[in-house]
Amino acid sequence: MNAVTPTPTEDDIVIGELSGSLGFLLRMAQLQVFEGFYRELAKYELKPGEFSVMWVISRNLGIRQGALARKLRIKPAHMTKLIQRMEASGYVERIIPEDDRRSVILGLTETGYQFVNTRKAEFFSYYLQENAMLPEEDMATLIGLLQKLSGFKDET
Repeated sequence: MNAVTPTPTEDDIVIGELSGSLGFLLRMAQLQVFEGFYRELAKYELKPGEFSVMWVISRNLGIRQGALARKLRIKPAHMTKLIQRMEASGYVERIIPEDDRRSVILGLTETGYQFVNTRKAEFFSYYLQENAMLPEEDMATLIGLLQKLSGFKDET
């Protein structure tokens, strides 16, 4: 029979080779960033991806839901639920084009535009707080590497 050893504390838990796993590290970083997002921006009752979706819609008039889902790598069923939630909140409108009844064109409502425009500084200043987690040079390197890895280029 094996002897029972004391349970390690959180600080003593060994993760071994996971500390070199890109997927594991990305997920852990995502969780850390999302915790900050909810702490700072929960009052708006938005999930992290929802402001991003509204931002992209506001910058791409007449964008089709399928194209947006593919660009942001959101599964179609999840995108449908996300858009329905934002539509119910009064931020997004869906339009079925006459020439293609199978597709959906997305737009922001006046409320959605007002929300994005009046809250963008707060949301983007939150992203600046994320950047404060690392020295500026390290964060620039990390963002550059993630842009390469994800296929998104710097558009600022």
